[in-house]
Amino acid sequence: MKVKKQLKSIQVVTLGCSKNLVDSEVLMRQLESNGFLVTHDTSKNDANIVVINTCGFINDAREESIETILSYARARKRNKIERVYVMGCLSQRYKKELAAEIHEVDGFFGVSELPEILKAIGADYKKELLGERHITTPSHYAYLKISEGCDRTCSFCAIPLIRGKHISKPIETIIDEAKYLASKGVKELLLIAQDITYYGLDIYKSRRLAGLLKELVMVEGIEWIRLHYAYPAGFPDNVLEVMASEPKICKYLDIPLQHISDKILKSMHRNHDATQTRQLIRKIREQVPGVALRTTIIVGYPGETESDFNELKNFITEARFDRLGVFMYSPEENTGAFLLPDDVPDEIKEQRAGEIMKIQERISLELNQKKAGETHKVIIDRLEGGFWVGRSEYDSPEVDNEILVPEKYGLIPGEFYQIKISGSEAFDLFGEPQPFIG
Repeated sequence: MKVKKQLKSIQVVTLGCSKNLVDSEVLMRQLESNGFLVTHDTSKNDANIVVINTCGFINDAREESIETILSYARARKRNKIERVYVMGCLSQRYKKELAAEIHEVDGFFGVSELPEILKAIGADYKKELLGERHITTPSHYAYLKISEGCDRTCSFCAIPLIRGKHISKPIETIIDEAKYLASKGVKELLLIAQDITYYGLDIYKSRRLAGLLKELVMVEGIEWIRLHYAYPAGFPDNVLEVMASEPKICKYLDIPLQHISDKILKSMHRNHDATQTRQLIRKIREQVPGVALRTTIIVGYPGETESDFNELKNFITEARFDRLGVFMYSPEENTGAFLLPDDVPDEIKEQRAGEIMKIQERISLELNQKKAGETHKVIIDRLEGGFWVGRSEYDSPEVDNEILVPEKYGLIPGEFYQIKISGSEAFDLFGEPQPFIG
């Protein structure tokens, strides 16, 4: 048996979305099994080796990734660290260009080159660890990626260029990973994919998300299952049936709509129009009473007129989404929209994004005020600023509303409590624990 002369420490830095985070967690588990001391996103710079998992989705994310690479490259040049490796979406898309410009980096790797990066570091890829991860989130929740890539052709999105075609994980593999996560104390699974509704079409020749959910609710120890990133066109009705009937499936759906103007939706290649969008929202709310809907919107897309934007504002006012986020359009090379004139000035994009969020802030405050006196099942995430910070089934970590309980109650992170709502702000609720009912 070969014995390492010196224990190497590795810091993994993750940028971008939850899908990237899962990739980092898989890498970290492999490194740990090879005897490395691994840390994640720590402020200390005492690691021998740094691995940066980059994002290349939009311009701001690319800039953050490049700045992070350059920062560690400078540290490498000053001999503060021994080696720097770069992986992930930016590296996948611009590997040659990055390698030509940043010589201090010891290797650039794409999104599906885990064995290669391990080999470069001096570690062996262990197939027997399939499904195992080093969990970096609070131990009571974890992201569960059910597929890779995307078959959609949205004109603004470079993800298919970066991560390739849609590839579903077999149900058995996902269930094994869920059981592993449950064995580590995870109680809440956040299902993620570029398009969660497309799950199963490639390997089972039919949409199988509903079937997968029925299997996942059987995993002992899992109490909440949350659905992220559902494409609106072709949404499978049987998923709504499962959401309505299975208590473990959170009444929460993240369904990015992007816009409501038929002209903009057509240019975006979204395969649904304003009428179909409204019908879908109505159907979801009818079939899953009390569901919290989260969406994301793009403003400043090429050709978006003041009329298009006013239509969007009216739609958001009318739809009253529980949660909403806004992106300002940025051109992405080799996408369909890249050929269109980026004709909405940046200051107008910022103004429109601000107007949308102002509308949403008012809606969120009104919805929160109506919750006064209600009691909700809440999981506690952490203690911060004199409050226990928790979430109901209607809120996903980091992006949604939080429920704040005074520190004096002595709650326990990762545990569920019945919390009676006593106050509200636009994006936060305040409450006090009640006797647990179930």
